[in-house]
Formats: sequence, C-alpha cells, structure tokens
Amino acid sequence: MIFHRLSTPAAGQAHLRQALTLAAALTLTACSPSREEGAVAWGELVNPSAFERINEPVYFSFRALGLHENNSQPIAVRAGGSVLPGQIIDSDGDGAADGLLALADFKAGAKLKINIVTDADAVQAASAGPKRTQAELSRKTGGQWEWDKELNHHKYVGGRFENVRRLTPPAEHTDHSEFIRYEGPGIESDLVGYRIYLDWRNGFDIFGKKTREMALQNTGQDGFESYHHMADWGMDILKVGAALGIGGFGYWNEGSGKVERVSQLDGWDASILEDGNIYSALKIRYKGWRVAGRKVDLDARLSMTAGSRLVHVNLESSEELPNLALGIVKHPGTVLLTGDMNVTGQAWTWIASWGRQSLSGDDDQLGMAILFRREALDAQADDGLNYLAVAEPSNKKLEYYFLAAWELEPAGITSQQAFVEYLNREAERLTMPSRRSLDSALNGTVKTFPLNAQSALDWGRRLADSELQTTLMYAYGGFDAMRRRPAYFEYTTGLLAQAYDDLARAGQARYAKVAEQVIGSFVADDGTIRTYDESKYNMDSINSGKVLLRLYEATHQGKYKTAAAQLRHQLQNHPRTGEGAFWHKQRYPHQLWLDGVYMGMPFLAQYAALFESGAGQDASFKEAVNEFEIVRRHLRDAGTGLYYHGWDEKQRQDWANRQTGLSSQFWSRGLGWYAMALVDVLDYIPGNKTELRKPLLEIIAELAPAIVKAQDGATGLWYQIPDRPGERGNYPESSGSAMFVYMLAKAVNKGYLPESYKKNAIKGYEGMVRGFVEAHADGSFSLTGACSVAGLGFGRDGSYRYYMSEPIVDNDPKAVGPFIMAGIQVSQLLQ
Repeated sequence: MIFHRLSTPAAGQAHLRQALTLAAALTLTACSPSREEGAVAWGELVNPSAFERINEPVYFSFRALGLHENNSQPIAVRAGGSVLPGQIIDSDGDGAADGLLALADFKAGAKLKINIVTDADAVQAASAGPKRTQAELSRKTGGQWEWDKELNHHKYVGGRFENVRRLTPPAEHTDHSEFIRYEGPGIESDLVGYRIYLDWRNGFDIFGKKTREMALQNTGQDGFESYHHMADWGMDILKVGAALGIGGFGYWNEGSGKVERVSQLDGWDASILEDGNIYSALKIRYKGWRVAGRKVDLDARLSMTAGSRLVHVNLESSEELPNLALGIVKHPGTVLLTGDMNVTGQAWTWIASWGRQSLSGDDDQLGMAILFRREALDAQADDGLNYLAVAEPSNKKLEYYFLAAWELEPAGITSQQAFVEYLNREAERLTMPSRRSLDSALNGTVKTFPLNAQSALDWGRRLADSELQTTLMYAYGGFDAMRRRPAYFEYTTGLLAQAYDDLARAGQARYAKVAEQVIGSFVADDGTIRTYDESKYNMDSINSGKVLLRLYEATHQGKYKTAAAQLRHQLQNHPRTGEGAFWHKQRYPHQLWLDGVYMGMPFLAQYAALFESGAGQDASFKEAVNEFEIVRRHLRDAGTGLYYHGWDEKQRQDWANRQTGLSSQFWSRGLGWYAMALVDVLDYIPGNKTELRKPLLEIIAELAPAIVKAQDGATGLWYQIPDRPGERGNYPESSGSAMFVYMLAKAVNKGYLPESYKKNAIKGYEGMVRGFVEAHADGSFSLTGACSVAGLGFGRDGSYRYYMSEPIVDNDPKAVGPFIMAGIQVSQLLQ
C-alpha cells in the first residue's frame, strides 16, 4: 500500500500539477482496507484538520493508480455505499487528461475508505450531478467593427454572442468595445464568479451570486450594463477602476512605488481548458509584455472546483521576472488584514481586505483575499490603489489563489472575525492537504514477499534506475527540481551520490561513474568547490565531502584531496558550543541539531583516517566521538530513549524550552541522521582504538531498543513524530523509516547489535516496499511519503503542528538515498 498526502485542486490544494508527488497517511493497517474485486486502486482518505472539510477536492493521477498516462478508461471513486462526484481532468493544462478529481466530505479527523473502480454504474453516477463549475469565453459574430467617436476607439456593432474554446482578440478590441461578453473570459463555482478583462486593464472582477445555480451563461447576453444591476442571480459587485481588482497581477516598480499593469503587450490568446461539473479551468497567454526594459511572455492558468470560492492561479513567464505584484483593490473604509507570516516558507498564508466595498447598493460586506506560500512573499506594499503582495517567482513560476466572500451569497460570511477564521482554515487546507493511503492492482503484480537477499537489493536498484536522470541533474550547472533552484554542492547531492556509489560497491557496476558525474562536476581542476562558501559555516555543506574522499581513493586525483581539505578547514574554524559541539550553521548560533552530526562527523573521521596520523588523527577521532556524546547528554530523553531534534545552548530561540533549551518534539528523520552517523563513523575509527569506539557502541546498544519500540507493529514503519502515532495528522514517513532500517541492519551486519534486531530491520524494509514504493505503468517506480524539509527557527516553531505542516513529497533525495543504502544492508542481512 502506498501512503500519500492528497493533492487537491483549488480549495485544499497545494500543487495540483504535482498531485501524486505528495505522500503520507494518518493511520496504517496491516492489510489493504476494503478492497473491491476488480478495483484499479483502493485505500483510505483522511482529514488531518480539527475542522470539517466539505467538498474537499481529491485528485488521483493515472500514474499513481498504475494506469498509463494516456489512459482512456473511465474510472470513479466509490466510498462505502456511495460514489463521489468525479471528473477526469487535465490538471496541468497541457492538453492531455492526467487523472481523476473527486469531491469528498470529511468531519474533523475523519477517515474514508475508498475504491477506484471502472464499474459503469459508478462512472455514470460520478458525473450525474448538477453542474457546479463553469468556464466560458464568448465573443460576437455576425456584426462589424465601427469607429466610435465618443469612445475614441472601435466598437463591435450588431451580431450575436457565441461561446468559443479559443480566442485571439483582433487589433480593434479594447475596453468597452462590446466584442467579448462581459469583456473577457469568466470562471465560476456554485459560490462565486469572476471575470478577467481581456484588454490593457487586466483587471480581475467579481460576480457576486445569490444562487447556487450557474450564472455566467446568461450574464451580459442582453447588453453590457445588465450585470451592473441586481438580478435574481446577483451582479457585478466590485469596482476595479485603475486597480488590479481581486487577485490581479502586475509588475511592482520599486522606483515609482506603483504597479505596472499588464497593459503594453503584443496581444492575448485565451482558451477554455476545462468546463466540467466540478472542475473548470481557463488559460490566458500574454504575448510580448513590455516590462522592466524587456519583452516577456506570460501564461496564466486559472481553475476552480465546486463548493469553493478560491481561484487557483499558476503563472509562468518566458524568462525570470521578479517583483510580480498580486493585488486587491483598495477601497476607502476597508481594512487590510494579514495572515500569520511567522510560518515556514512552504506554508500558505494570506493578505485580505474587508469592508463595505460591494457595488450592490445594500451596504453589504465584501471580503477579498490572496493566498500564497510564505516563501514567495518578498514584501507587502500599498500604492494607493491596491493592497499588494510583492512575490518572487521560483524558476519562472508563481502559484497563488484569490477569493471573494460576499455577505449576500447563500450562507455568506457576515463578519470580519468569521472571514479571518475562514481564511485561516483555507490556509491550513492548502498547507496540509488531505492525506491518504493508496494501493494499486499494478503494485500487486510487481511486489512479492517475503524479500530475499536479491529482491532487497533489486528494490534499491529499481528506484536508482528510476531516479538516475534526476540524480544526474544535480550536477554542477543542473537544476534541483525538488527545491526549484540551480543545483548546489550540498548534503542531498552527496547523499544521492553516495547511495549510487554504495550500489556500485555492492556489485552494480553500471552506477560506478555516478558519483564522479555528480559530485566530481563541482570540483575545478585546482580543487576549488563550485557553489561552496566556507564563510557560511554550514554543517550541511560537509556531507558531500565523504564522496570527495571516495573519489580521491578511486582516482588518486589531487583535486579531490584539495577540495576535501577545504571542508576540513571549515571544521577547524567552525563555531561551536561551550562544550565543543559544532553549531548547525552560523545563522543558527549556539544551536546543536541532530542533522549536523551526520553531516560532519563521518566525514571528519574518514578524512582523519585517510590523511592524518598520530596524535592529530586521534584528536580528530576524539572530536567526532565527543559530538555524539554531547548530543546524547543534552538531547536524549531518558523516558523514551529518543532524542529531541535540536538544542539551543542559550535557551533563546522561540522553539527552545527556556529551562532546557530543547525543542519540543522528536522527529524521525532528525534521529535517523544521528542513527546513521553512529554506524557510519565506526567504519573509520580503527578497531584497536577501543576507548574511542566504546561510547559509540554503547549509544547504539542504548538507542536501538528505543527505535524498535517506536516501530509501528502492523506495518514496520516509523511515524513523522515517532512517539505520537495516534495523533491527528501524523503519518508514516519514508526518510526516517529508511534511516532506521539502515542503522539496524548495518549494526547487525557489523556485529554492533545482536541478531534479534534482524527481524525489525527486515520488517521495516518490507514495510517500505509495501507502503512507499509506487509502481508505474511505464515500468518506473517512485518512493512516496517523505517530509520535504523540517528545521527550527525562521517561522519553524518546532511544534507538533509545524512538523505536520511541512510538505510531503515523492522521490526526495533524503528518502531515496537512505532507501537504496538500506536495501544494500538488508540484502547483506538476508544472505
């Protein structure tokens, strides 16, 4: 069974285009839950929030279901005795359907068992409901263009409106030319509608709705003034004027302190991508936008799901374009509201306005908001016309949402307090998409148990083959798709390279060049390490040094020794706690994290074994051992035997206990780093140095029972927060699980632990193959269920909720590397 965090378009979605790269589950069972005969896939959906989620969009890509990406087979989601409303969609707007979207209702913390089926009756029932979303584009035909002296531009006279799927407005078209019905494409759900001016204004406007029925198809049919007056369905309720409107975008000119609208351009192309019962989407291409001294093409994809006010916007530019301004028109008498900005960069937050700013004439309240990831926000601004969020795109892309909440809509929001509460819930839905466990029929055809020595090794090889091209992109000059930035000489790069090198050493010769292709690419002929900066004093930078040492041993090229010496020099000068433990980073003063032990100590011991001797070598070995002892002294919890993630020597950090300096939670991957470091550092401290090895062996013997006690009895896996498996939102996590399996298996293989731990290592690895390895119809595999990143400080408060809020992804190097390495150790264990 594959454990995913569920991706959801519009409300409750964070990255629909990467929907099945998200992985996790709240609870696990030893067997597949309620599988129907003939089902394509089956599993369980879980609401991780303390509030009810209604009309929660849940998306299943064909790829994750084990179907071919060009699948044409109708499918539906059956939950218990009912069928969820569903629609096959093209989630990324590339013109090809890629998965199934369904709507589910959850009470707080609720679970819902599901089956993905091909049953004809279920498929028909899934699409039989009322139309609850709509996207349309309507232009006139049968008339003619005439010059209007009063307007001083052309106007389309006569003819009738006709809906089209695509439109490139002619040169005569501009504002109020009466060529496009309600002046641009429109999109709506059963709660609210929006229109986008397809002209030089690029304003985003609101159609407030007093009915749940679709309204766009009738709007503006009898003239351009009709929707400015109250009708049974509602009306245009926003005065956009010279502003961006609701969620519109432009360029923030810092020099003038003004927004430049998307006005000066060569033209537009607009198209309807989806017009379905529960999901609709449209796309606008802005051609040749003249901005910041250059011309840029910009694609905007907008989508909505049923039961949601949110419009999901994906912007992509032809070249890097910083300072994209997202705006809400600033009306007199409104108040600017701001969501929590002291959150992790991946978390969603918002800015909003509230007040009596509706055009209805009834003095009613209207709230408007923009939601974005905290890391995307560069600044907040106000140019007199707009409340602005100035955003920094990543890799030419920017994702955000906008919404309007009108008091007069059915069950509308009527107070500022209720609006803020609603926005906070929506931000949580985006930050913590619904989780799920999912298994597929295809998985059952490729997985056999129990594992043996060869099959354990083969699972690491299969994943290595599937991720090889991605791994090679981590070389210098490449692109890190996981972090959406250029590749760097950093710990994840070295971790992957080491895993491939371990495979090569385990007899898989075709991986022998990967380490040199990746890590070697960063080393110049003179030994300089490209992208490395010693002055940052970052322990994470040290980890890839282990691969430099391997490359030196394999090639005897001096540049690798010179490069490694730079890292050794960093450790000599690296800032430390009063007892001599390395700060995790210079920007994290006086802080000792479990992560840093793995990043630095195996390298230090390996370097000393290769290039140092006598008293100097012993001093380096002692320094490495001392790090483990300091960590044990300060971070170990005597009751559970587990270790807290971090310790602040000065007890000053927001996340630190004011008496102990400790963070509040145990974190599986953090402890996993420490556990792997324990067994790895012993590879380099000679066996005759018994006094140096003794503390490490004692820590291993002490830690192993605590790790085994935290292992889930049914699945063999470990949870994100290992001591709280039953808590809402907690989930089995793949990187930590892989690290614990690696530590236990290697410790038994090396004789550090008794044979009794063998069963725990094997059960853990089999649990990972069952629960995290996802088979695809093209023969490739993914590893799901990895916490993307977790740290302390800078909005990361170390709380349980924080660890639940970090994104959960597929094929993260921090899980792929340890999984491959764990498979090698388990293979040896089974020989």
